[in-house]
Amino acid sequence: MPEKKKIFVLDTNVILHDHRCVYHFEENDVIIPIVVLEELDKFKKGNDQINFQAREFMRILDKLSGEDLFNGGVSLGEGKGMLSIETVKNFSEKHADSFFEDSPDHRILAITEYVKQKNPDKEAILVSQDINLRMKAKALGVFAQDYKTGKVSDIRKLEHSIETIEGIDDGLISMLYKTEEGLPVDDFHFDEIPMAHQYMILKGESSSALAHYDPFQQIVNRVVKEKASGITPRNAEQTFALDALLRPEIKLISLTGKAGTGKTLLALAAALQQKKDFEQIYLSRPIIALGDKDIGFLPGSAKEKIGPYMQPLIDNLNVIKNRYGKNSKNYARIEEMQEEEKLMITPLAYIRGRSLSNVYFIVDEAQNLTPHEVKTIITRAGEGTKMIFTGDIQQIDSPYLDEKSNGLSYLADRMKGQDIFAHVNLIKGERSYLADLASDLL
Repeated sequence: MPEKKKIFVLDTNVILHDHRCVYHFEENDVIIPIVVLEELDKFKKGNDQINFQAREFMRILDKLSGEDLFNGGVSLGEGKGMLSIETVKNFSEKHADSFFEDSPDHRILAITEYVKQKNPDKEAILVSQDINLRMKAKALGVFAQDYKTGKVSDIRKLEHSIETIEGIDDGLISMLYKTEEGLPVDDFHFDEIPMAHQYMILKGESSSALAHYDPFQQIVNRVVKEKASGITPRNAEQTFALDALLRPEIKLISLTGKAGTGKTLLALAAALQQKKDFEQIYLSRPIIALGDKDIGFLPGSAKEKIGPYMQPLIDNLNVIKNRYGKNSKNYARIEEMQEEEKLMITPLAYIRGRSLSNVYFIVDEAQNLTPHEVKTIITRAGEGTKMIFTGDIQQIDSPYLDEKSNGLSYLADRMKGQDIFAHVNLIKGERSYLADLASDLL
């Protein structure tokens, strides 16, 4: 029996997440409730990513515009379904009894109910990134689902970024310690060739080694614990992360892990260690608004407004500065770099639209970015630039992102295996026993 054709009714947040979303539903039809256009109108002005998404979607709609958008729909292209706009519909009796408020979400629900009743031969599905709206839909007997395009299928692969390989000949491990340039990968007789820049713990009967696979020379080399800017790795994952951060051939890195695992500190320490190789060091993070208030509502100058958001980055910098001591040359040099804007701590929005050449660019809290935002940032990279994205995919502040749909997970999943990319997941917290315990139990 052929599968029922589907009709997808889109919530506003889906469009604000991906302005090309209407093209991602294969041969099925797509309906935009008119209240969604009303909501998009509120987002069309501004410089944030959601404002860009709103404007781009309206341009797509303008190209497809015509009377048929409100009367049967227009084709989305060969092999695609029809796109149409559905106007306001009355609330059903069950809807009116369940939800008293006349809100945009409830109007979207009413339209989805109407579409379902009008098309008994098709499956009507509400697509929303709002969990609460999906629950309301199910309460009315309307099928609802999350927007799945760009979602990571198996998050466990990102969490287990380091391979532990047992049964390695002790003689090979001994040679690895003696040979600085490494050994040909074929000597190890792995079941399959490791991914580019795969980090491994090789174990023999009586010895072990931390190792890295170099895809350019097709060799396995030993990873040595190195100090950077006074910071020494405290465990195997940190050793691997710092190795990737210091390798010039790796141009793009994702570092994940819970709070206190050292992601940002290691990235900044590596940046300062290589300061002579780059014209500037940028340390940035997205600003997540307080409730429904933009930072423009906060008192003070622009610098005072963003200060609280940037303080965690400043704290990491102070850790490194204090390792040197206030009277040291290195401390003075870091201060000088800040004054000369060779080292800049800035909100992510401030660098959008710029071309970043020969820059060491660290993006903190990247789990709060959408996949499209991450792509936008990376495509700004010019010659000689190295980009590091750090974050905890379990601590997401955006109501419309989760561990599978955020930009950091998307980056690590899509870029794995590329010869200029490395991913390390940090597991063990090193901030303090108290912080580690709280991260695990609370």
